Amino acid sequence: MEGDGVPWGSEPESGPGPGGGGVIRELCRGFGRYRRYLGRLRQNLRDTQKFFRDLRGSQPRGCPSSPAEGGEAGRGPAGDVAATGLPAGQLSCISFPPKEEKRLQQMVDCLPCILILGQDCSVKCQLLNLLLGVQVLPTNKLGGENCKLRRLRFTYGTQTRVSLALPDRYELVHTLAAHQGTWETVPEEDLEAREDSEDAARVLAELEVTMRHALLQEVDIVVAPCQGLRPTVDVLSDLVNDFLPVVTYALHKDELSERDEQELQEIRKYFSFPIFFFKVPKLGSEIIDSSTERMESERSPLHRQLTDLGYLSSSLCNCGAPGQDTKAQSMLVEQSEKLRHLNTFSHQVLQTRLVDAAKALNLVHCRCLDIFINQAFDMQRDLQITPKRLEYTRKKENELYESLMNIANRKQEEMKDMIVETLNTMKEELLDDAANMEFKDVIVPENGEPVGTREIKCCIRQIQELIISRLNQAVANKLISSVDYLRESFVGTLERCLQSLEKSQDVSVHITSNYLKQILNAAYHVEVTFHSGSSVTRMLWEQIKQIIQRITWVSPPAITLEWKRKVAQEAIESLSASKLAKSICSQFRTRLNSSHEAFAASLRQLEAGHSGRLEKTEDLWLKVRKDHAPRLARLSLESRSLQDVLLHRKPKLGQELGRGQYGVVYLCDSWGGHFPCALKSVVPPDEKHWNDLALEFHYMRSLPKHERLVDLHGSVIDYSYGGGSSIAVLLIMERLHRDLYTGLKAGLALETRLQIALDVVEGIRFLHSQGLVHRDVKLKNVLGSMIIPWMSTLLAFSSGISAQALSSSLRHLRGVPAKTISGTMCGEGPVQNAFLCLMRSAGS
Repeated sequence: MEGDGVPWGSEPESGPGPGGGGVIRELCRGFGRYRRYLGRLRQNLRDTQKFFRDLRGSQPRGCPSSPAEGGEAGRGPAGDVAATGLPAGQLSCISFPPKEEKRLQQMVDCLPCILILGQDCSVKCQLLNLLLGVQVLPTNKLGGENCKLRRLRFTYGTQTRVSLALPDRYELVHTLAAHQGTWETVPEEDLEAREDSEDAARVLAELEVTMRHALLQEVDIVVAPCQGLRPTVDVLSDLVNDFLPVVTYALHKDELSERDEQELQEIRKYFSFPIFFFKVPKLGSEIIDSSTERMESERSPLHRQLTDLGYLSSSLCNCGAPGQDTKAQSMLVEQSEKLRHLNTFSHQVLQTRLVDAAKALNLVHCRCLDIFINQAFDMQRDLQITPKRLEYTRKKENELYESLMNIANRKQEEMKDMIVETLNTMKEELLDDAANMEFKDVIVPENGEPVGTREIKCCIRQIQELIISRLNQAVANKLISSVDYLRESFVGTLERCLQSLEKSQDVSVHITSNYLKQILNAAYHVEVTFHSGSSVTRMLWEQIKQIIQRITWVSPPAITLEWKRKVAQEAIESLSASKLAKSICSQFRTRLNSSHEAFAASLRQLEAGHSGRLEKTEDLWLKVRKDHAPRLARLSLESRSLQDVLLHRKPKLGQELGRGQYGVVYLCDSWGGHFPCALKSVVPPDEKHWNDLALEFHYMRSLPKHERLVDLHGSVIDYSYGGGSSIAVLLIMERLHRDLYTGLKAGLALETRLQIALDVVEGIRFLHSQGLVHRDVKLKNVLGSMIIPWMSTLLAFSSGISAQALSSSLRHLRGVPAKTISGTMCGEGPVQNAFLCLMRSAGS
């Protein structure tokens, strides 16, 4: 129902009152600015969510999902991606932490509202009238002991309308007094809730007033209900889930009552919102002239009480606004004409929310981007190292095979001599051992009587086994020394290489790798060293057995010491060292060939598995380098630039200092507490240059401060550059007065030139220690100060945008040298060129 005679649709004119057009315009401007930046933040969050959705969609279905869903909040932003060593190809494990995403989504979805609290209902209504600049609510009859003011909400609409609505915004069908006729202020009957009403919903319902007003077009205003009807803490609890409240507290007394203090203590206990305390002038009283105001050094009783409650600081004045870069703090304004300070207070509250959200979002961007970059480096290292490892394994196995074959082919005579020497050395010892041998499972008569043929054969077999075991041990100990150096030189390295190749394979290829290791052990470790009864040693046993079994007996003899020695001696003399050596070498070659063929087949299978994996790794590496990392870097640049512009505002362009291919350098007097500054305006011509610039900016912001690098203070994205025709990135840097090219033209002493060369080398070495390559070291990128004569500083953010930023700015990870995309080593070339240029100038 429209109200007749109420000029609410027009903005009030400025007048002598504390409200008026000036305050309203400033509030509208402040809340409008918040909505604009909130829209950019919301868009950045949507783009970030879309990025992670696309990232998940681009991965194979078999890739495990993010572990962050069960993570703890204490892990911080991107805590689920902080773990290192993620397998290449499983980038879907990098995701938006769900709790952080939910918190950020709630922050950007909450629109602001002005919440009016107060000592009583009358003063709350009076503050609302001051904010709107028109008399909307009655103030004379409200605020008594029996006051039951319901919650009021003022929103924007093209027509004036009054209705009852539940907290979930369902409108109640109810006839109000405002619907019955014309009125100048909202009828008191509609403002108060009747506790004797049979419908409980009508008691809890809020009165929603829709009106056409400039301030309401930017922000809703909520007047809290009477304390007796609903506690303030409950009102705040209802609002914080859907709104960002700018809390105001209307005062009209010189001191807080006990009930007021209790209410404020409850608010501070459960919430951390700052509060704007405003002392509303008494009705009918004139505005206090500033000459009669209390001196700032004097503390009012209200100030002392609020200080004791923890809302105000004793170091601030009554209306003391904190600095621009600090968190929002509560304010007390006791002069009614200073209602304009509400604009400062609301700006601080809104900016704090925006800065917190931008910081949290940028932290997610940076953490994920760092992991992307590290993963790209690890994948590139894998692409470079794995083929070299396979080739090394094949080469070393061939060398080992050829060396062992040479032993079998060329050392047969040495083996024969070694066997003869061993037999001669051990002959007496073997005969004594055989003579003193106690037979198992054979009963030898003590009187020396002959035994049967079965017992004789059993005794001969046991003597054979004794000779075989002792001879095998001695020969093996001799042979192992001739090939032991090969086992240490080749097998150990091969096994380490296989282990590294094994780690990057899936389960099916692990079986092949394990089988390959078993072949190596069987062919080179067991067979060569003759440990634990190898097949070569068993062949030696069989040869000895065949020779000994040729011995024939005419009649069963008596088992005596002489008989045992005779059997042992004949067995030893029957052995042919040359035949044994020849048989050993033949068996050795056969086993080597078999093992070599099995190794080659297994290595081909392993190489085929790695070939398929490396193809997928290269595809993923290209996606990370050309799509994922640049795209996320741009989101990071946007969120960081939003944070910088919120804290320090947009910089003012001064005199033009220079001009490059993609931008212009201007003088900037001061920005963000830094002065003087140089402002570089870069207008990327396309998406590729945008992404390269964003990556380069990320690298620079990640660098620790160094005296040989120009400081990059911050960045701001200017969406209105060139009259809105293009978007520019404003990079604010440390201002130095001249470059080395200008200095050389003016003339520099040899000692100064040498010092400059050392300074440049120091700056480049620092960049290399951080894993970055400058790629544009030249005279005009070496800057100096005129205050300290030629304290040279390297301009790390060069005038040309790197076309291969992610590839060329590689880090030195685990011994892999960083390279540019063209393959140029990031060694001493740039340093030498700069130094030689200086020296040529010195000789001129």
